[in-house]
Amino acid sequence: MDLGIAGKRALVTASSKGLGRGCAEALAAAGVSLVLNARGSEALEATAEAIRAAHGVEVRAVAADVTTVEGQARVLEAAGEVDILVTNAGGPPPGMWSDWERADFIAALDANMLAPIALMKAQLPGMMARGWGRVVNITSVSVKAPVPVLGLSNAARAGLTGYVAGTARQVAPHGVTINNLLPGIHATDRAVSLDAGAAQAAGITPEQVREQRLETIPARKYGMAADFGAACAFLCSQQAQFIVGQNILLDGGATNLSM
Repeated sequence: MDLGIAGKRALVTASSKGLGRGCAEALAAAGVSLVLNARGSEALEATAEAIRAAHGVEVRAVAADVTTVEGQARVLEAAGEVDILVTNAGGPPPGMWSDWERADFIAALDANMLAPIALMKAQLPGMMARGWGRVVNITSVSVKAPVPVLGLSNAARAGLTGYVAGTARQVAPHGVTINNLLPGIHATDRAVSLDAGAAQAAGITPEQVREQRLETIPARKYGMAADFGAACAFLCSQQAQFIVGQNILLDGGATNLSM
């Protein structure tokens, strides 16, 4: 299906690997030029070159920590005005309520709430003025079904979800949509880290953790970054113009919220 976005320009953060890269790849396949961001320049440049070679689109790589004010300024200056914004950032570490202090919450908020908000505030006026724009925030299944050991992520991402709920409906009359994609467990570095942490806590192997986790997923597999990226690209398409302010689960059926 032609998504109708060839020639558009997108900024995708935390896009050197994992779900962010999956989104970047899918947008590039649809003919969208890209500004990619991540903290590590080596992996970022490799991803940018791979996407250029595979899809023939313009790709600019900006290495910066987008969770900081300085990093945001650098990325926004390099990106200029874009038609599509995909926000993404690694999740905070797991733990117990007693593990975290104020600084831990501030770091989680900076990464998973305040950075996406800052990028939206910078890009939304231009989108509204042009009468077209798409924003997709990669959040987490935890905003609908909080995960006990991910209290930092639960809190920060729920805050972003609340902000988007109102903002999406305020910008929709101007042809701009904002939606959130809520990944469950996907075959990324984040899954490896979470499985390793759970294995250490339970005194079992990461392979055993994975087997146990698969039993909780009706699809009986971890998600794939490419499939996640395809969902992101659709939300950025012309055909998705009537999807506004939604929180869409991609979790293989693990969260049952049908009632």
